[in-house]
Amino acid sequence: MLFLVFISSGLFLGWSLGANDAANIFGSAVGSKMISFKRAAWIASIFVVLGAVLQGKGGAETLNALGTVNTLPGAFTVSLCSALVVFAMTKRSLPVSTSQAIVGAIVGWSFFSGNPPDYNVLGKIVTTWVSGPVLGMLFAAGLFMLLRNFLKRTKIHVIKLDTYIRISLVLTGAFGAYSLGANNIANVMGVFIHSAPALSIDLGFYKISGSQLLFLIGGLAISTGIFTYSQKVMAKVGNGILSLTPEAALVVVLSQALVLFLFSSQRFAELLIFLGIPPLPLVPVSSTQLVIGALIGIGLIKGYREIRISALAGVAAGWVVTPVVSALLTFFSLFIVQNVFGLQVSTSLQDHSGLLPASKASKDIIISTPALWFMFILIGIALITLFYKLQNRKLKTINTQLKNQIDDFTQAKKHGN
Repeated sequence: MLFLVFISSGLFLGWSLGANDAANIFGSAVGSKMISFKRAAWIASIFVVLGAVLQGKGGAETLNALGTVNTLPGAFTVSLCSALVVFAMTKRSLPVSTSQAIVGAIVGWSFFSGNPPDYNVLGKIVTTWVSGPVLGMLFAAGLFMLLRNFLKRTKIHVIKLDTYIRISLVLTGAFGAYSLGANNIANVMGVFIHSAPALSIDLGFYKISGSQLLFLIGGLAISTGIFTYSQKVMAKVGNGILSLTPEAALVVVLSQALVLFLFSSQRFAELLIFLGIPPLPLVPVSSTQLVIGALIGIGLIKGYREIRISALAGVAAGWVVTPVVSALLTFFSLFIVQNVFGLQVSTSLQDHSGLLPASKASKDIIISTPALWFMFILIGIALITLFYKLQNRKLKTINTQLKNQIDDFTQAKKHGN
């Protein structure tokens, strides 16, 4: 029970992440009126939870390598301060990086506890705050030009194009939500992983470990945030910086999803090493920064005057303020928790590697099975089929209305003659 009380701050951070970062997945699609908020929320919630449970542990190891928060009161304070900063930004309808908030909080804990952070890991994480948006900008600019040229050559009928783009937005949005869950659940529950219960649930075809149960709870908190508070931030991302066409909205979602994948894929990193190319670091990446970079990339192709500089400046200021405020708030909060409430917020670390002890790691193995991936594919097919049927019903309704209007016009013309 005490453990559940302490992870409540992580649930608050998860809710804040869902309320804010869901805009990075479907904000452009909702802002361009291609997908309703309710439908986007359902898709994002399902795939965020799947990504968190199936592939969430990798990013947590990176954060633990930065600074291993090794007591429950310390983890509670770090997570709570991050959540308060994210919530404050969300309250102002500003997209904010949860990754920056938790990294700033961990650095604040490291300095307070006298356990210095791993500056090599910190350097890799900070580098992604620059390289991530740049990659998002390059991907978006290239994909937008390719898509625009393709549409000019094929000349697809406007009704068919509308249907194709809506289906594509659902697919890329689901992929982006899955990647967000896999990459960012570490920000929500990573600091609690050392305190996760040594418990596993065997479903026959899949075994859920203690850390995965933790990630499942965090994923559900993210889903709650998506449904209850993300609509305003979606509107900000969708129309606040750059007015988006449906085609541009698709490019933004796809670019963000691809860059998240590149920073999360061990196989891609191994391929780059095999080719003699320095690999991208496997670290939690700010999806907010990726989307903003993608918006800038499209804006540069369309013309820099399309970009609303004032809105962009406000978002950029949030990126600078977030980690600094989070670190300072955490430092002073830890002082209060330890000296006023008498709770131990840290212990000395013998191992700064950030890895789980061998005894813990042996009990915390993620087992992936073909059956689970088959279920994942079935869910995707079901969503696509449902969406396609709804679009066909909508098209039939539009055609019926047009036919009735033509018949009414024909009858009125005959009576007029």
